[in-house]
Amino acid sequence: MSTYTFSFIGTGNMGGALARAAVRKLPPETVFLSNRTPARARTLASELQCAAGPADRAAAEGKYVFLGVKPQMMEDLLAGLAPVFARRPDRFILVTMAAGLTMARIAAMAGGDYPVIRIMPNTPCAVGEGVILCDANEKVTEEELAEFMDSMSGAGVIDRLDEKLIDAGSAVSGCGPAFVCLLLEALADGGVACGLPRRKALLYAAQMVKGTAALQLAAGEHPGAMKDAVCSPGGSTIAGVRVLEERAFRSAAMDAVIAAAEKTRELGK
Repeated sequence: MSTYTFSFIGTGNMGGALARAAVRKLPPETVFLSNRTPARARTLASELQCAAGPADRAAAEGKYVFLGVKPQMMEDLLAGLAPVFARRPDRFILVTMAAGLTMARIAAMAGGDYPVIRIMPNTPCAVGEGVILCDANEKVTEEELAEFMDSMSGAGVIDRLDEKLIDAGSAVSGCGPAFVCLLLEALADGGVACGLPRRKALLYAAQMVKGTAALQLAAGEHPGAMKDAVCSPGGSTIAGVRVLEERAFRSAAMDAVIAAAEKTRELGK
């Protein structure tokens, strides 16, 4: 029977970020953590004031069972847990965050026609400023999906997206933090080259990205219009924009998203 609302199998970077998001909305005693390295789960559980233990217990006692392992590890994990799922007398829902693996494949690997929610989160979920894309198979009721989305709302934005678009969405929101970190590092390096102390250069770059994103979300303006508002005739900003255009900045960013989406689709084959 379900002892916990959420149980996590895997508390790496993403699983840990989601566990932190979960306890913003759920009582810590309703969350259970497990990890291949037990000490990692215990450390996080101590921080969040929730329970920790082995994966088979997470599989047996969670209402929503998060499968937080890499796609190439999923089949072996679920083969080991399939007997646990089969013995459960109560209703439970599998939650997969494995890139490229469809809900149908997850259910098949788990050995039953189970309810499955597929999510693609990103690491900013750990601080409540993330994005979770989600969809559910026909076995999940609308009430269950609504409960799940509300429980995970402490992560940031949680948006339902048709499964066939999740790989594309994840290439933007899931892979995007790495792309933004490259930009932050490059902007800070430029500041250091101009004489700024490293710590201040990184602070200015990070706050600028945060503020610009907040402004776009609040105003709803097209990014091009926001860019034009900063570019005075003959000014410093347009001089920098010209260099970025010469180096194909926008084209490189588009290609990065396309490459990430194509790789994600390959992982599901």
